[in-house]
Amino acid sequence: MEKNYFEQVYEAVRQVPHGRVSTYGIIADYLALGSARMVGWALNHCKPHDQVPAHRIVNRNGELTGRNHWPHPDMMAQLLESEGVKVKNNKVVDLEKVLWRPV
Repeated sequence: MEKNYFEQVYEAVRQVPHGRVSTYGIIADYLALGSARMVGWALNHCKPHDQVPAHRIVNRNGELTGRNHWPHPDMMAQLLESEGVKVKNNKVVDLEKVLWRPV
């Protein structure tokens, strides 16, 4: 059975390791479907039972642009910091150091 776009995004995001981040654009390029905005749209619709670490996906500058879609705007930063990712002013510190790209 072929997976729909949302399922493909969720599967790709589940690969992002603990303590690392990726970007909407990197995930879109990896899937070779859609755009960074479509990845954001898909993540906007995931539910807790989908077990997708959506907090690990940031924009190309490391900004936590998805933070307003969480129950509390600080939750995304808190989840990243609990994994050892440093965040300052809603932006990942040393993005290149923690950036992950799928193979």
